[in-house]
Amino acid sequence: MQGSSLPPGLCFLLCFFGAVTPKIKASCANCPPNASCVNNSHCTCNSGYVSGSGQKLFTFPLETCNDINECEPPYSVYCGLNAACHNVEGGFYCRCVPGYRLQSGEERFNNSSGNTCQDTNSSKTTQGRKELQKIVDTFESLLSNQTLWRTEGRQEISSTATTILWDVESKVLETALKAPEQKVQKIQNSSVAIETRVITDNCSEERQTFNLNVQMNSMDIHCNDVIQGDTQGPSAVAFISYSSLGNIINATFFEETDEKERVFLNSQVVSAAIGPKRNVSLSKSVTLTFQHMKTNHSIKKVFCVYWETTKQGGLWSRDGCFLIHVNKSHTMCNCSHLSSFAVLMALTSQEEDPVLTIITYVGLSLSLLCLLVAALTFLLCKAIQNTSTSLHLQLSICLFLAHLLFLVGIDQTESKVLCAIIAGALHYLYLAAFTWMLLEGLHLFLTARNLTVVNYSSINRLMKWIMFPVGYGVPAVIVAISAASRPHLYGTANRCWLHLDQGFIWGFLGPVCAIFSVNLVFFILVFWILKRKLSSLNSEVSTIQNTRMLAFKATAQLFILGCTWCLGFLQVGPAAQVMAYLFTIINSLQGFFIFLVYCLLSQQVQKQYQKWFREIVKSKSESEAYTLSSKMGPDSKPSEGDVFPGQVKRKY
Repeated sequence: MQGSSLPPGLCFLLCFFGAVTPKIKASCANCPPNASCVNNSHCTCNSGYVSGSGQKLFTFPLETCNDINECEPPYSVYCGLNAACHNVEGGFYCRCVPGYRLQSGEERFNNSSGNTCQDTNSSKTTQGRKELQKIVDTFESLLSNQTLWRTEGRQEISSTATTILWDVESKVLETALKAPEQKVQKIQNSSVAIETRVITDNCSEERQTFNLNVQMNSMDIHCNDVIQGDTQGPSAVAFISYSSLGNIINATFFEETDEKERVFLNSQVVSAAIGPKRNVSLSKSVTLTFQHMKTNHSIKKVFCVYWETTKQGGLWSRDGCFLIHVNKSHTMCNCSHLSSFAVLMALTSQEEDPVLTIITYVGLSLSLLCLLVAALTFLLCKAIQNTSTSLHLQLSICLFLAHLLFLVGIDQTESKVLCAIIAGALHYLYLAAFTWMLLEGLHLFLTARNLTVVNYSSINRLMKWIMFPVGYGVPAVIVAISAASRPHLYGTANRCWLHLDQGFIWGFLGPVCAIFSVNLVFFILVFWILKRKLSSLNSEVSTIQNTRMLAFKATAQLFILGCTWCLGFLQVGPAAQVMAYLFTIINSLQGFFIFLVYCLLSQQVQKQYQKWFREIVKSKSESEAYTLSSKMGPDSKPSEGDVFPGQVKRKY
């Protein structure tokens, strides 16, 4: 049925059965070939087979059970060193490769446990393994030399990697060709795995295509491409997998993608080489199968790439490599030449919720207006100016600047330098805002403690002495250390903010978590002090009222300055969307809440607002009177119907 449409009758039959399947009670007679009946109601495929639909239990009468190829990904049965997997109908078997045999003398076995394929010439095998072991040990020492990689620049790193790859391939092929009677050799350590295969008989007795497997990666190469038409001597093919080389020649060496796409290397780096002629062009493409290193990502694009030698050293390139198939665990590529290969992937960028975007911009705009009015109030209202007001003023200024920069600069990713500067400024301003929140919590605790211990003047002196160095100095030190250690992690492809790589975001989240925890302790102590104060029966009414107002402000302070960011950490699991909306709504209205609590609900500020309002009205009335008088002239007299501002027209 592949490649053609179904006949109408059969299509109707399939649709009909698909619709009524749940109502049919299956029996053993309904099960397809290579399947068994379960509980006289469902069918299941026998061991070694899988249903066409992928379901373990099924009732669909036209279901089929297909043979599982255990020798290919994603199963890839491991038969042990110097052994190969062979698929058969309904199963598989392992068999030693030519030149090796089991000690028991048997030709086939089912797994590598207790079965070791030994070379018929063990002395030469030992010598060959020693030489390969020396090669992999030398490479591991180079790879673990952190000084070598950290002190070199980008061009030097690519040049060094290119040289190492070529040297490893050459030495592996040379070792394999020294002992042509050892047709297959395998060896590995924590950094590299190698499989070599030698051909001595012009492919007459070998399969037309060879399959080489190392560390769950595989390569299929045609025999004629290995011998390259040379019938005079042995030829060899080497397949090498590097487990951690991708951390050095990573996705930053790939330039054939949009800057906004976050590309990362999601496979081990593998090399394929043939000898003694080091030709790289092939008559038939090789098929490479890579196992993914990470499988929990939403993938947007997949790139099959090879390491291309350039004048600058080397880069990842897609020329001659094509994607065949990809699933959650593996990627299959075709390449028309030999080199070092890998798989690069671009993550799917999260689509922005338009509702959240609108809430953010509207809420922050309202907060900016409220923070501006609040800052002017704290600055101009003489009646309320004290240490507490100074703390409110600095907090409002930091939040105002942070929110303003967020609105106008968070998406300015065109220039990397400008984006990095914006990200650093946002890092500093939000850290400064949180530091002033910490000082607010400290001052609130000391003020509450003053209800029981009369030392208010010393508290004011302490706060005035520490608040500016701490409020602006500590964030500056944190940002300076972050920028000096990893400046390239300021600014991402989509946002001018801190990168998530290498835990860099904890340069912001770490201090925020610490401040929130300390503030929580302060609030608990404040409530404990207030509870004791309210329990006193001899307290004056005015004192109780002030204490209750302090308790209300303490609750509001915790809600405004702590709870909002705590919700950001809870955006996981099924409630992530709800938490995202709560976080966005409350956090974007933070400036409005500050204005509400510290301005509108303050009696002193209310009186000052009323005073300013009366002065504005009075000034406006006097201005209108002066304007009217100017229009009438100095010699004119008001008519009988004229009424001046503030004058009431009476009837007698």
